[in-house]
Amino acid sequence: MLTKEQMQEIREHLNNSQNPVFFFDNDQDGLCSFLLLQKYLGRGKGFPIKTSPALTKDYLRKVDEFNSDYVFVLDKPEISEDFVTEIEKKNIPIVWIDHHDISPEKIPKYVNYYNPLFNKDKKSEPVTYICYNITKRKEDMWIAIAGCISDNLVPDFYSEFMKDFPELAKEDDDAFNIFYGSEIGKIARIMGFGLKDKISNVILMIKFIISCKGPYDFLEENTKNKFIFKRFYEIDKKYNKLLDRAKKVSNSGKLLFFKYAGDTSISSDIANALKYAYPDKFIVVVYNKGAKANVSARGKDVKRVILKAIEGLEGATGGGHDNAVGAQIRKEDVLEFEKRIKKLVN
Repeated sequence: MLTKEQMQEIREHLNNSQNPVFFFDNDQDGLCSFLLLQKYLGRGKGFPIKTSPALTKDYLRKVDEFNSDYVFVLDKPEISEDFVTEIEKKNIPIVWIDHHDISPEKIPKYVNYYNPLFNKDKKSEPVTYICYNITKRKEDMWIAIAGCISDNLVPDFYSEFMKDFPELAKEDDDAFNIFYGSEIGKIARIMGFGLKDKISNVILMIKFIISCKGPYDFLEENTKNKFIFKRFYEIDKKYNKLLDRAKKVSNSGKLLFFKYAGDTSISSDIANALKYAYPDKFIVVVYNKGAKANVSARGKDVKRVILKAIEGLEGATGGGHDNAVGAQIRKEDVLEFEKRIKKLVN
């Protein structure tokens, strides 16, 4: 966990900002981290980063568009040098809150960087958990729970949430059991699928969640959130069909390798569900579209294996956590990648 001094520093940065922009990773942990900070501060704009794995200079225009005086980066494992250089020229502070295992040499000196892995206990709690401990707004606890269980953590304040909302919770110490088997888990899943919509609808979803006073406001289907549920049901239908296909793939060994194509990238969601269904398997899901293929992998020490598998492949990138990782490779390298993975795992 971050120290009390570090959390106070972040609060001071937040309070000093008048018109901040929050760039966050395009998943529930990133989204919920932003929501907690924005609701605490009551100002600022949020924008999901769909590029992987870095926050690139392409997003500089958002800083100018929002006329921002502060840049907060949440749950991203990398920021490109040219992005930092241009922000430094504008004399705008950058506050980067992360929990990925990265080398200290990759952190630009100009950036105010916070990561619990750099502290003595070296715990990598989700950024949502860090942000909730910074803001401590009990009315936003449901958002914090959604972000934490999506990143495979049952936070220490979950028991308090169960007392307040027993009908939304599930008494369990496994985050995925809560994620897939409770109403707060449904909220988390809806948020995740909502992020896979066009950016205008993502912004509308963000505005709606900020307006919610509690989880029941979010779950009650009405004209205000109709578009969110419509998107959820659309993607959930595709997701379940793909999941059924994936479970029929030959998986007699240690590895379950699943490839698919289509108009929606939900490889991370499928990988998580397969890991939940087959906890002892090494899961690799590849989404093919256009010139690039997105890879989501789950398993013990998977980061090391995936980085070894993409070594030397032109333009390949990858990163994440030890047991959950994402990567991107060229479409023409998928077969070679699959061959390497099978050799490394089996």
